[in-house]
Amino acid sequence: MRTSDVITNATRNAFRSKLRTTLTVLSLFVGAFTLTLTTALGAGVNDYVERQVATVSTGDALLVTPAASTDTGDGPTPYDADGRQQATQPNPLGAGTLLNDDDLDAMREMDGVDLVEPVRQITIDWIAPLDGTDSDRYELDVNPSSSLGRSDLVAGRQLDDETDATQIVLPDDYVDALGFADAESAIGETVELGYTDATQAAQTVEVEVAGVARTSLFATGAGANRSLTDAVSDAQAIPGRPDAWVLAVAHLDGTGPDGTVTEDDVAGVKTQLAEADLAGQTVEDQLGVIQTVINGIIGVLSAFSVIALLAASFGIVNTLLMSVQERTREIGLMKAMGMSNGKVFSLFSLEAVVIGFLGSAIGAAAAIGLGTVVSSALSAGPLADLPGLTILLFEPVNVLGVVLVIMLVAFVSGVLPARRAARQDPIDSLRYE
Repeated sequence: MRTSDVITNATRNAFRSKLRTTLTVLSLFVGAFTLTLTTALGAGVNDYVERQVATVSTGDALLVTPAASTDTGDGPTPYDADGRQQATQPNPLGAGTLLNDDDLDAMREMDGVDLVEPVRQITIDWIAPLDGTDSDRYELDVNPSSSLGRSDLVAGRQLDDETDATQIVLPDDYVDALGFADAESAIGETVELGYTDATQAAQTVEVEVAGVARTSLFATGAGANRSLTDAVSDAQAIPGRPDAWVLAVAHLDGTGPDGTVTEDDVAGVKTQLAEADLAGQTVEDQLGVIQTVINGIIGVLSAFSVIALLAASFGIVNTLLMSVQERTREIGLMKAMGMSNGKVFSLFSLEAVVIGFLGSAIGAAAAIGLGTVVSSALSAGPLADLPGLTILLFEPVNVLGVVLVIMLVAFVSGVLPARRAARQDPIDSLRYE
């Protein structure tokens, strides 16, 4: 019997008992459906996170903050008037401790550090259209590190830290509130910011809208260029108090090809920072925490798929064992006519593979159909504040991988029945009643 005949007969034989085969296919369907969805969830979320990181990370910088305090067992830490200050307002990027001049000098002297840029945190009370009234004012948060990265722009341009002009990148949900027709019409316009200085007096500053940005994982709030940050932070600085910063960005020298920063370069600077009681993180480090949580959740969901596939594999074993028993005399006849043990094994193994293909293909197709609808509904509803996020991303390679894995599970499940069929004695099989 030719190989093509074996494949044709295996496909036809898989449907001899339609009810039994259908039930086995349905059990595989559940596993394929769930596994395709969880794989798509992981691909969608990780793709979004990685694209967000790409907008703010160049891979050659560390975000540096004071190291977390540890209890040495020697009681409270003595006060040092020349030591680090504590933040007077909530610091979203670190604990309550600020960097000082000594920390910056220590970083600049470290091997592998090319440039150190300190970052100040400013507090803006409100934003309003130029010459707007009190009713036109809206609260506004400013991202302290916005001038050091790249915003995910809807319109306009990135912040210019070399200009003396004060600039801002607006979150896209402020466009309508400030009276602009759309994001494009806001570019180049002037808005007014209100803040409170160190003497608790109300101050205002006019700023140019350089761009409008989408909300993202790493760019919450408005962006402010260095001129705006310096102007407001100088006004809010407490007189007589030394300069302090919420964090600093250490740009690294690369030792890799074309000056690229390698993992060893990053690790070396991190070690030096730890010795100086400082902590450094790349954006990729922060991403790792998020991805660990995401992968953990997806792993739990995938475990349920594996359980369903395990149960389905027993169904395949049972289906083929019953098929072998019912077709004992047929097996004896085929072997008496010269069919080899290998061909018999292949015939029943391929029946298992056909059943696996049907269950996985139908399950994957159903997951893609339903998942696409659900993903679109979530993007237009609860996840509308995260533009660009496709919560279920069905990549062809991943879908094909799910189908092949389930077909492999089906093949392995069919080995025992196929071996039993191949090892049967043709004389005894022909006498079977």
